[in-house]
Parts: sequence; C-alpha cells; structure tokens
Amino acid sequence: MSYVAPIKELQFVLTELADIGSVARHPGFEEATPDMVEAILEEAGRYAAGILEPLNRTGDQQGTRLENDRVVSPAGFAEAYQQFVESGWQGLNQPTEYDGQGLPFLIQCAVAEIWNSANISFALCPMLTAGAIEAISAHGSDSLRQTYLPKMVSGEWTGTMNLTEPQAGSDLSAVRAKAEPEGDHYRISGQKIFITWGDHEMSENIVHLVLARLPGAPDGVKGISLFLVPKYLVNDDGSLGARNDARAVSLEHKLGIHASPTCLMSFGDGGGAIGYLLGEKHRGLACMFTMMNHARLEVGVEGVGLSERAYQQAVSYARERIQGYAPGHDGRVAIIHHADVRRMLLQMRALTEAGRAIACVASAVHDHAHHAGDDAVRRSQQQRLNLLTPVVKAWCTETAQEVTSLGVQVHGGMGFIEETGAAQYLRDARITTIYEGTTGIQASDLIGRKILRDRGAEIGALLTEMRQFEAELLAMEGSDYEIMKTGFSDALEALSDAVDWVLANAEQPDMAGSVAVNLLMLMGTTLGGWLLTKGAIAAQRYIDNGSTDDFYRTKITVAGFYAAQILPRSTAYGVAVRSGAKDIMAMPAEAF
Repeated sequence: MSYVAPIKELQFVLTELADIGSVARHPGFEEATPDMVEAILEEAGRYAAGILEPLNRTGDQQGTRLENDRVVSPAGFAEAYQQFVESGWQGLNQPTEYDGQGLPFLIQCAVAEIWNSANISFALCPMLTAGAIEAISAHGSDSLRQTYLPKMVSGEWTGTMNLTEPQAGSDLSAVRAKAEPEGDHYRISGQKIFITWGDHEMSENIVHLVLARLPGAPDGVKGISLFLVPKYLVNDDGSLGARNDARAVSLEHKLGIHASPTCLMSFGDGGGAIGYLLGEKHRGLACMFTMMNHARLEVGVEGVGLSERAYQQAVSYARERIQGYAPGHDGRVAIIHHADVRRMLLQMRALTEAGRAIACVASAVHDHAHHAGDDAVRRSQQQRLNLLTPVVKAWCTETAQEVTSLGVQVHGGMGFIEETGAAQYLRDARITTIYEGTTGIQASDLIGRKILRDRGAEIGALLTEMRQFEAELLAMEGSDYEIMKTGFSDALEALSDAVDWVLANAEQPDMAGSVAVNLLMLMGTTLGGWLLTKGAIAAQRYIDNGSTDDFYRTKITVAGFYAAQILPRSTAYGVAVRSGAKDIMAMPAEAF
C-alpha cells in the first residue's frame, strides 16, 4: 500500500490543540497562515509519498556499505536528498538571516512526522542537521555561524552529533577524546561510536559536533568541551579545502534503520582532526544539550510517524484479508469486521493520535519559549517545555513499540514475514526508545531535574490547568462524554497522587530510579487523555455548527476509546509509583 500523509488530522491538531494561531502572532511568524500551513503539508505529503516512501523498503533491503573510505547509501537516496535540498525543506523553520524560511517549529514538527512515516532512515539525516544548526546558532562564534550555517540551513552541508565512545555509553563523564590547542583551532583525536549519518555522499560536507577534553580539564562532565569538526576544511572564501582527519572506519549492523549509516568515527588517525571550539571551555555538555533537547523532541515525533505508518498498513491489510465469520455478516468477512481486530486498530490509532497531540503541543510551547515578545512568557514557556520534552521523547517512542507490534499482530503470521513490510516498522521503531537517552534516562530527567528540583512547581501548574479543564468537562452534557469524564478524572487523580507521593518521599534511597519510568508513563497517558478529550470537544463544535464530515465524529469515537481502554492504565501506573523501591531493590544482585 502507498503511504498517505494524515494532513487533515495534522491540521486539526495544529489548530485545535496546539493553537497555531497564537504561535503565528509572534513576530516573524505572520506567514504561518492556515492556507500556508495547508500548502506546506500537502507538498510534504506529495514528496513523502512520491519520493521517500518508495525508497523505504529498498533502503531497508540494500542497507549502507563502506567502500574505498566512503559510505555508500542505498540507490535513490542521494537523488532524493538533492530534491529535499532544492525544495528548501531543511530551512523550513531556520533563521531568515541564513536564508531559512523562519517558520514555526510547530510546522516543522508536523512535516517531520510525515518524513518519518515515509522513511525514517532518510529523515534522520536532516533531523540531526537541524539540531546541529541550533547548537551552532546558540554557541558558535560569529565567524563559525557565518561560515557554516548558510550551507547547513540550505541542506548543502549536513550535521552530526558525536557523544558516545566505546567505554562511555550514556555515561559521558567517561569521554576520553582529546583536543589539543593549536593556534586558532584544536587537534581532535579519539573514537566515537553510534554516529548516525556520520558519513555519506549525499551532501558536499558534513559538520561533526564532537565532545572532547582539553589538556588539564577537570574529571567528569565538567571537563568536557564541544568542538565543530568538518569533514572537509573550509577555505577563507567559503570553498571546500582538504579532507579533514575524520573518517568512518566501520558501520554497525543493526536491527532496523538499515538505510541510515551508523558509523564508528575515528578522529586523528593521521595527526589530528582540525576542530573549532563551540561555546566556553569545559561547558561542552551544556552546549550539546541544545542539540540533544531539540533531537529529543524530534525523536518523539519519529515514534509518532512510525506509529502512523504501521496503523495505515494494518488498516489496509485488515480491509483486504478475508478470514472467518462475524456476527451480522453472511459468509466469510474481511478481518476488520472482527471485534478483536477492531480493538487492536483502535488501540493503534488512539495511541498514535495521543502522541501526535502531545508532540505538537510541546512544539508550540517551543515556539512560545523562543519567540514570545514578553520575557516572563518566554521563561514560563521554557519551564513548560523542559517538563514536556522527556515525556514527548519517551512516551511517544514507548507507545510506538506497542503500536508497531500490534501492526504485526493484525497481520497475523504474515506480519512476521518481511515481504508484507509490517516487521520493518517494528524493527525501525526499536531504536527510538534508546536514541538521545533511553526511556530510563528521560524518566530520571523528568523526576530529578523537572519535578524534584523545583519541588513540583511546574508540574503543579500543569495539574492546575488540567483540573480547570476537568471542571469544564464535568459540566458538559451528553452521553459521549461520560466515559471521558470518568477516565480523565481517575487518571488526573492518579497523576496528582503520584506526584505528591514522589515529593513526600524524595529522600528515600533508590526511590527516583525505581518509580521514574512509571511516573513518566503515567504522565504521558494522562496528557494523551487530556488532549484527545479536548479534541473531542472541538470536534463536537464543528458538528454543532453543521458539519457532516465523518472526521469529526471519528475524533469523538477515538477519544472515547482512549478514555475507556487506555486511560485506566494510569491507575495502575499510579499504584506502581506509590509502591516505591522496596520490591524492586529487595532481591540481592547475586540472586538474579
């Protein structure tokens, strides 16, 4: 089946839940009109369906390879990337001062979902470039910004993130890569692993952002600096010069995303790669977090995109596969008429729509935090963004595991056969819970830096907003809302009680690590219920105003299913949080 971008659904979420109208009122965003947004989404859908999606299967089968000191991408990828560059997609939400289009990140979020649905291996390349652009914009010198950003914003040059080393993993305090000062630059040496799109032939140059230690740097994360290391050195006139001493020396053989090269990068085998300091010395991790936090939002969107694609394929198969009998039908039926298949499809759809809503709302908050005219509003919105980012990243990717697995299940035995394509989405999705910090790391960030650090102030503000919505919901009439009222109230109570318990038991040993993931999943599940119920109410307004479009009735149905079948998980998550660390830490390590 061919991929179809969910343009109407995206428009609804951008308008009714993420409130793109309020985003468009910020200076510089005046062009983000409904007509403009619709045109962008439609063009993105055409490019994704016509160019990217046909390469998804072949890219998975061919993979990438290392030949003659260069990485070769699957057939068609380089041509597809050139079309991407020529259409200006990389600069969609990038600064106009570097010839970007300067549109809201919220629009980029919607377009990125379309890319990831069609071909996540391809989409990873421009995603990392966007993060590198943000880091260089925030921390680079004027010279570095002027030299590198125009070419990166155009997409002519791509970017990477080089953090992990063989001995370090997620523990960046163990980074050993070295940077020796030499005039106006540094000589970088060391190895980095798991570098996505670390080398390829699709762009003219690749800009690596590399964590390394200066001589005499303090131990731990406080001694790490960030360096810009280009694949090809750049001459004073902007032309490309000699090849830098930075090379991919091997490629990883992976479970999924086969068309995306995951490289072992070696810096300095021939005397040291030339690099340039980004930001202050020994403040590299803080600088890199600019890129990482951007990437965490985008990885959450990857989960949504893969979920949407798995859902579309499962629905298509369920409509075509004839098997068995169903009440009220004569003869054998398509499996979409079986109640259990309906349950799986609705579960897939409801989780996908909830993830989309959370990701888009967080992206709108990102725009407010960066572009609101009032300093107090920017600070407040940044606090909200900090709170939502680990939830977007972890909850949307964890639910992608469930959705893509259900996609295989809907296909039955055929789902386990690669030819149907259902298995690829499951394989591709598996990395998303690991990228940019595992679910456990995101959950630890949520509970430690975002809840305990401010003693629950920001999550308390969010809970207050949800309680205000609850009061409005309980006052509404109509049978459609009864299950939503019960489901949302129970979930909100579970989340509130869990947060109170965490704050009251903050000093218990191992408490945070034991309960963090369940707390994050509780928060994401409750947020999903809140936003889908909001969407149902908005859909009802369209119906009340005379619309007969089935789309709006479906929004209400999906929200009701989520309230009845998904929101009850919140109660269980809450119980698990309040059980604390005792049962988790009871067994001695040697007993495992």
